[in-house]
Amino acid sequence: MSSAIKHILAVLLLPGIMAVAIPVYILVSSHGLRPGGFQPFPAGFALALVGLSFAIFGLTLMVKTNTLFARVGKGTLAPWTPTKHLVVQGIYLHVRNPMITGVFCILAGEAAAFYSWRLLVWFGIFVLINMTFIPLFEEPDLEKRFGDDYRVYKKNVPRWIPLTKPWKPEFGNRKDDGQVNHKSS
Repeated sequence: MSSAIKHILAVLLLPGIMAVAIPVYILVSSHGLRPGGFQPFPAGFALALVGLSFAIFGLTLMVKTNTLFARVGKGTLAPWTPTKHLVVQGIYLHVRNPMITGVFCILAGEAAAFYSWRLLVWFGIFVLINMTFIPLFEEPDLEKRFGDDYRVYKKNVPRWIPLTKPWKPEFGNRKDDGQVNHKSS
C-alpha cells in the first residue's frame, strides 16, 4: 500500500471519525446541520464565525502534523504505521500533540458554530479520553521507541497548549532535516 493511501486512511479513520462523523451524527440526530444553532442573528452569526475560525486553525494543525509525519517521521498518525523518527521541527517545537490540539480546536469550533451543547459534551468526552490515553499509552510507547531524546523533548514542550516561542532543542544527534536519530532497543 502506498504511503499516500496509508496517510489518507489514517486521517479518515482517526480524526475523520472523531471530528467529522461523530459530530455529524450528533447534529443530525439532535437539531440538524444549521450553523449558529437556534441563536438569533447576530449572536448566532458571531458564534458561527468564532467556531469556523477554531475549526480552520485545527485543520491547519492537522495538515501540518500529517505533512511532518510523512516527510520527516516517515510514518503516519496511526498506531499501525507509526513514525520511524522522532519529529522535532515546525509545529512540534511549540506543542507535542498538534494533531490532538487540532482535533480539540475543530470540536470546540463545531460546538460554537452549531451552538450545540451535545457537541460540547462530545468535545469534553474526547478531551477526557485523550487525557487518559496519551499519558498512559502513547507517551510510554514514544519513550520506549525514542528513549532519552523523547524524554528531553517531553520535558521541554507541552502536551496540548502551544508554547508562544519555539523550543530550541540541543540534541547532539539531531540531523538538519528535523529527524532525531535514535537507537532502537
